[in-house]
Amino acid sequence: MDKRHLLSDQDDIPAQQCQGVSSAGPVDPNQPEAGGATAPPVDMMDTVPGYEGTGAGGNDLPYQGPPQTPGPRSPGPPASNWQIPSINEVMAQEAFIEYAASKCCYSSNPAKEMVFTDLQAHNTYRYRLETFTESRCTEWASEPYTGQIVDGYMGVAPGPWDIAVSIPALFQDEKKEVRVPHTSSVKGCHSCMTLGRNPCEKCVTSGMMQCWVCKGSGRRMSDDRCRHCNGIGRVRCTTCSGAGSKTCNTCQGRGQLLCFIKLVVKWKNNMFENVVDKHSGLSMDRISAVTGEMMFSDMHPVVYPVVGFPDNAINQLAERSVREHQARFFSSCRVLQQRQTIELIPITRVHYSWKDKTHIYFVYGAEHKVYTDDYPAKCCCCSLL
Repeated sequence: MDKRHLLSDQDDIPAQQCQGVSSAGPVDPNQPEAGGATAPPVDMMDTVPGYEGTGAGGNDLPYQGPPQTPGPRSPGPPASNWQIPSINEVMAQEAFIEYAASKCCYSSNPAKEMVFTDLQAHNTYRYRLETFTESRCTEWASEPYTGQIVDGYMGVAPGPWDIAVSIPALFQDEKKEVRVPHTSSVKGCHSCMTLGRNPCEKCVTSGMMQCWVCKGSGRRMSDDRCRHCNGIGRVRCTTCSGAGSKTCNTCQGRGQLLCFIKLVVKWKNNMFENVVDKHSGLSMDRISAVTGEMMFSDMHPVVYPVVGFPDNAINQLAERSVREHQARFFSSCRVLQQRQTIELIPITRVHYSWKDKTHIYFVYGAEHKVYTDDYPAKCCCCSLL
């Protein structure tokens, strides 16, 4: 059974405490036992109407609520000629000069002395669909019983989707855990058999362990008596302080656990993104790393696919991605909001000549980033790199 630290009723629990297995490696036997309360075996738990299948690890529960249908259709972006160069020669040269200045081994002469021969627009579009979902699951959990109110017989437990949980900021992943009302009961601690203490594994309940200085011989290499253990060869166990047993880590020595059903609520932003390749010669990785001009934004609880966009590849992307998200998330999650956007990413392919040779560079993105792989005036160290 996974060990989980639990807080008071309706308190949030940090996600890192709910993973069950530590990533820190083996537990040092000389250190206090890690972890916290863990629920007894499921067959010891009470039957709670509506939660009969709850186990130690929860599975996502199908959404039960009002049907999720599309809202009003938003008009598409107006038709326009987006193939004109996004920058003029002055802007292209300024970006190139700044690019050369940022390279310690580049001469600025080509950027300052070049002669433009052509500016080609390869403007492209980035389509993004975000589906913000909420999923819920339940599992048994516990905490040491210290006199808390036991509400298992004070009312009917609400259904998993009937429990009000505040929604976080849209399109941001988050997780919350709350206690389901009217599911708590007190059980004897299964880890220590209600005794509140467990035998010390380090000293096997003896309270003593082998002296690490003399390895249990009672003498040093010089044949003198070991001062650490006074020649006995054994010292007090550092794990249990010589008691032979330790306070039960599960119940914190109480001998009893407050067991309850825990509701785990997860919000996730599921995103699909695609950039339409215009075969400009610029790698898609570079295009994906810049921002563009927002042409279209549509946000509703459920969106329609974009239609009537000048580039039909975007229409096809929107149709496919919206349908895929509907099939994937609408049956298993609660869809809180969807958002689809279209960005125009400006890309200008610049052809220029310098010292009777032709070269090419790209200016792209709203940031006017520059990329070229044949800058004509590099020093030797750059050429070697």
